[in-house]
Amino acid sequence: MNGWWATTATTSIFIVAAITDWLDGYIARKMRLGTAFGAFLDPVADKLMVAATLVLLCTWPMEVAVFGEVPWLLPVPSVAIIGREITMSAVREWAASQNSKVGKAVAVNSLGKLKTATQMTALTILLATRDSSLAGPGILAGLGVGLLYISAGLALWSLVVYVKNIWRTLLKRSIPIEGCGGVSSDKLLKEK
Repeated sequence: MNGWWATTATTSIFIVAAITDWLDGYIARKMRLGTAFGAFLDPVADKLMVAATLVLLCTWPMEVAVFGEVPWLLPVPSVAIIGREITMSAVREWAASQNSKVGKAVAVNSLGKLKTATQMTALTILLATRDSSLAGPGILAGLGVGLLYISAGLALWSLVVYVKNIWRTLLKRSIPIEGCGGVSSDKLLKEK
């Protein structure tokens, strides 16, 4: 889709979705209205919204004042972010099949929230800068790309933190690990 209305529409839809996602979570936490279904569906919706936006942005090469038109500029952080989201979904699903201590090791933390805020800001800027009539799109696009790379770094860092938390939890106790023939975590470590 081309034209100012397409950019305005996609940017507006993304902003409304991001704000309502945050507001929904805020209200659920403050009023203690959280449900198991909501806890499952909210991250799925977030990941779908972010992945769809990243794919959309990657289909249209950007020209950033500092770099010019670089075809890999957006795909590199996009692959890192989407890869992290798929990996975290698998890790959380595995953790849910284990015990509650492992599940707590992958609970959302402040690093994950910072990653999400940076990501949403970067994506909003990058969507908005597709409108060539916007004043100073080169500077804004550079800011958006910079924030997207920061977001990708935070995404990978938070993945490492979550995996370390799981590993520490498994090492603290001799926890039987499903999928390993009932072998406990301490026995696996002794074998290595």
